[in-house]
Amino acid sequence: MRYRRDKKSGNALSVLGFGCMRFPRALGVIDMKKTSAMVREAVDRGVNYFDTAWIYPGSEEALGTALAEHKLREKVYIASKLPVIVCKKPEDFDRYLSQSLARLKTDRIDYYLMHMLTDINSFEKIRGWGIVDWVRQKKESGAVRQAGFSFHGTRDDFLAILAAYDWDFCQIQYNYSNENYQAGRAGLKAAAEKGIPVIIMEPLLGGKLIGGLPKAAREAFQKADPDRSPADWGLNWLWDQAEVTVVLSGMSGMEQLLENINLAEKALENSLSPADLAVFDEVKMIFNSVHKVNCTACAYCMPCPQQVNIPGCFAAYNTSFAFSLVAGLQQYVTSTGAASSASHMAGRCVKCRKCEKHCPQNIKISAVLDDVKRRLEPFWVRAPLFLFRSIVGRTTRPKPEKTLR
Repeated sequence: MRYRRDKKSGNALSVLGFGCMRFPRALGVIDMKKTSAMVREAVDRGVNYFDTAWIYPGSEEALGTALAEHKLREKVYIASKLPVIVCKKPEDFDRYLSQSLARLKTDRIDYYLMHMLTDINSFEKIRGWGIVDWVRQKKESGAVRQAGFSFHGTRDDFLAILAAYDWDFCQIQYNYSNENYQAGRAGLKAAAEKGIPVIIMEPLLGGKLIGGLPKAAREAFQKADPDRSPADWGLNWLWDQAEVTVVLSGMSGMEQLLENINLAEKALENSLSPADLAVFDEVKMIFNSVHKVNCTACAYCMPCPQQVNIPGCFAAYNTSFAFSLVAGLQQYVTSTGAASSASHMAGRCVKCRKCEKHCPQNIKISAVLDDVKRRLEPFWVRAPLFLFRSIVGRTTRPKPEKTLR
């Protein structure tokens, strides 16, 4: 494993970090046998940075349990997050930190983030609640070692938050298809110039830079080097940049973990040739031309009061353009339960816009769901689905939750 130095603390951090939001699941819950084995393998192979959050269902408990089972706590750095979006008062800071520590079975969080700051106002709000003094106290007590923030907003707001406090680190979404999206390359460089480590999330855009690549993009990579996988290309685009400290990967299977570790063991700065960079330009042009919605399937928009499977709708919509309409329709029917009475189709949306308040990508979800409905719920699809539900006696739809407008 290769490591890069956190200049603020002196810690040597593995270039590959384990993103714990996508631990393997079975029947809707985290599969602890697989998760524990993956955590053990990752640490044995040198991964020492694990990223979780209070808001990821079951993730903190699973990570804490796996580390305790194998007695690995002292070999790793744990990153977790204060759920700023659900904090209602200053007292919530202690409450959520205490819960995270208990779940993680530890007395400290090495890298603690203000989760999902979206603009300078989101930071000023908690500053007004005393977050600066609170962080100082937690550092003095040892409960928090490094304080940072994860960001989803515009570049200008990122720069404003970066300048508003003496942060120890930050976390941004960044990949070759989103080079100038949100904080972007400008934000990456600004943070590095301040001497703080930059942690990268969504390096492969929720897997879309692997399984969601259009055929022409895959062929461009293969033509350039048939021995390199899309994951190899995507991760090395990041590791090539000296300003990148840790690249988080949300690995949900041992095969993914092993591939990424093998790549990380060879990760070098400034390793891409001009020819390699030209391939990325070609792939970005192809990829961005066919993916209509920049959704990473983080599921912050869920649950929907009307039971719409928002990430599933968007994934199928993108598939319908990247591959074919038939492929998109097939994915849509299965991911939304379109043939059942409890369907989760886009047409259920009532435009309450609750989801839009929590979307890290600032997607106008209700408007895009209209686009999804037009493309994937045409009359010639709705009619046979309705007929099917009628035949099997499942035409009664569940009563949706009431929504405040």
